[in-house]
Amino acid sequence: MSGSGACAAAHGVLPADTTEDVRTRGAGMSSQVAVLPVGSFEQHGPFLPLATDTLVACAVAREIAAAYPVHLLPPLTVSCSHEHAAWPGTVSISAVTLHAVVRDVAASLRRSGVDALAVVNGHGGNYVLGNVVQESSARGERMALFPAAEDWETARARAGVRTSLLTDMHAGEIETSILLHAHPEWVRPGYQSADFTADDRRHLLTAGMSAYTESGVIGRPSLGSAEKGKKLLTSLAESFAEYFALLTSGADADGASAQGGSAGRG
Repeated sequence: MSGSGACAAAHGVLPADTTEDVRTRGAGMSSQVAVLPVGSFEQHGPFLPLATDTLVACAVAREIAAAYPVHLLPPLTVSCSHEHAAWPGTVSISAVTLHAVVRDVAASLRRSGVDALAVVNGHGGNYVLGNVVQESSARGERMALFPAAEDWETARARAGVRTSLLTDMHAGEIETSILLHAHPEWVRPGYQSADFTADDRRHLLTAGMSAYTESGVIGRPSLGSAEKGKKLLTSLAESFAEYFALLTSGADADGASAQGGSAGRG
């Protein structure tokens, strides 16, 4: 699925494209797809940075841009992290604001001839992204939310991640593995002894994360490895093939909405 110019967009956290790269990539394509990474700026325990979800979303988006002829956009780095407000450094915007920003980005892209948008979500608390995709689909716009829970489950199995998606909620095996592979310089010592689980989190939205963890970790980061991180990203890039086909097929956007769930990690 590689396209000319795809890899040029996939270096570093920010895209390296020039306007001519974008023009060349879009030439002759009947339908163009942009990829928007959405992260967060929230606590991830004492060993992962506040920007973890943004780094994860960008790592996934870079893998996609290296494999498909898409327009890689810069990330949204602050989102809906209200459940993490008890920890210093966490910054949030309202769901209404995030909804409006994604809609505005999609509208701007359509004005420039890019009529499909894949939102790559790195934060599970961005519930509103599902609403953005549903509403856009109902208006006949093409948008998808990636990865869905099924994509994460496939990646987890292929990478040999031992922790379940329920247990691996925040700063656990998956996120630690992806950063150990993509940004090892951002991972501080201590993840090897930071495991903590809290599978029953039924009051999370009411009580916040601090009701379930003192460290901010819910998962088993000690099981993380760079090898698992690489396999996770490879699997997710492969899973995106179905989304790319749907977004470029001319199918109605209801199908695109069905391809995305409450994507994102903790």
